[in-house]
Amino acid sequence: MSEAAPAPSSTVAPADLQIWAVRGIGEVRPGDDLVACVGDALARGPGVRDGDIVVVTQKIVSKAEGRLCDLATVEPSAFARAWAAAYGKDPRHVEVVLREARRIVRMERGVLIAETRHGFVCANAGVDASNVPGDDVVCLLPVDPDASAERLRAGLAARFDARLGVVISDTFGRPWRNGQTNIAIGVAGVRALLGYQGQRDPYGRELRVTEIAVADELAAAAELVMAKTIGVPVALLRGVAALLGTGTAQDLVRAPEHDFFR
Repeated sequence: MSEAAPAPSSTVAPADLQIWAVRGIGEVRPGDDLVACVGDALARGPGVRDGDIVVVTQKIVSKAEGRLCDLATVEPSAFARAWAAAYGKDPRHVEVVLREARRIVRMERGVLIAETRHGFVCANAGVDASNVPGDDVVCLLPVDPDASAERLRAGLAARFDARLGVVISDTFGRPWRNGQTNIAIGVAGVRALLGYQGQRDPYGRELRVTEIAVADELAAAAELVMAKTIGVPVALLRGVAALLGTGTAQDLVRAPEHDFFR
């Protein structure tokens, strides 16, 4: 007997997705107008249409907001010194990580996993020395990435007179998986999660628990054209207007009572 034809799907999904690398932004410095920097590059490049989503790396947001730390100004604690000495780390860098952490999840074999004040669990509490000028400077996560995303969204939407979404991305590792991927740490004008509960699959089965982290998927897709060494900190995604809506990166942080690994 032949298999029954799939039933119509109620999935929210774009028919096509286009991604552009937004070039020409250059070095971002503390105090720079990020709306102007990103907006000028968008205008020179792919332009902006109603329904577009802009993905911006955390690094340029943090730079513009002055979230840089000169390690020459840091006096490491005895604890930071001892741990750094055991694993050949810079004790000043370790001290900054400890200060940025809400909770230390694991410190083992030279790897420091921490929960940030935002609730993100990641290596070194997001403190990073890559793509930052100066040998003794590290970059910290924005104080409020969702608010940063909203400021950028509002400014770009006003400039281009268009409905836009903004995702601020950062690179995180994942338990039980090799490699890193970009995730959303700041979201504005975009649905962070897309729930399928109560909908039916093409064969009529009701979906009960499926909830897709679409903001993370947008961040990961954008990374394919941004990479890490080519100086492209912004990407434009087109064809995903269905994902515009209300959401924040905090929607993606699992509550402690639902966390089996805490």
